Amino acid sequence: MLPMNQLPDRVRLVIFDLDGVVYRGDMPISGARELVTWLHDRRVAVRFATNNSMVARAGYVEKLAGMGIVTRVDEIVTSTSATVEHIRAHAPEIGSVLAIGADGMRTELLDAGLEVVMAGDLAGDGHDGGPLDRAFDAVIVGLDPQIDYARISVAATAVTAGARLIATNADARYPTAVGFLPGAGSIVAALATTTGIAPEIIGKPSPAMFRAILTASGIVGAETVVIGDNPDADIIGARRAGCAAILVLTGIADANSVTRLSGDAVPHAVAADPAAVRELLEARLS
Repeated sequence: MLPMNQLPDRVRLVIFDLDGVVYRGDMPISGARELVTWLHDRRVAVRFATNNSMVARAGYVEKLAGMGIVTRVDEIVTSTSATVEHIRAHAPEIGSVLAIGADGMRTELLDAGLEVVMAGDLAGDGHDGGPLDRAFDAVIVGLDPQIDYARISVAATAVTAGARLIATNADARYPTAVGFLPGAGSIVAALATTTGIAPEIIGKPSPAMFRAILTASGIVGAETVVIGDNPDADIIGARRAGCAAILVLTGIADANSVTRLSGDAVPHAVAADPAAVRELLEARLS
């Protein structure tokens, strides 16, 4: 494990968290566009990673373009797309899934060639707890703003019948412009408690998301830097995946909170803003 203030001598891949690093809500963070453009110009591989499972990757390309940041779908990694990569690498036998989530998640799963039934469609007006008409290889859970008792019920029944329980992420809270709402983790917790089955968690702080990015890119963790604003998600996930991590102070963390960090939440370097990130990386790009 690299100590604080030590980054790899050679950096070939930079993974950005989005909210708090590239933008805050709908407002771009000053210097983020210039940093991404500079990395692209230097032919460094760039990925943007988010725990949000509700928006398809194309939606993020459009959002970033509106901020002057040019990117491609294959540079975007959502917790849903990371889940797809995890299944391809570790559970290729999964073909049929019952999904709890939004339209963006459904689109990503279908585009991956999976057979998808949404829990809301299967539940209809309710579920009495009896066996489902069919079996599923997995239940995949993301954030569903329309979640209700019936959707949780049919998903729990599918898991009890043998479907693997896979969580795109386990965030307890989902940030909004004015506060917080329950996150996907609240749904995952309900299913885990009901079924007694521990979920496979893909999104941050699990290292699975970053490992999926490394596998897909063909670049090793020792040549990768993750830039995040949340020590408990971005930094921990990066470290556990074998990547270096820069904590940028444009989102959740501030200078005072850095001194209280411990264990895997301690970053390898701290940067005040995107311009400071560039200074850290300047001599390390190949």
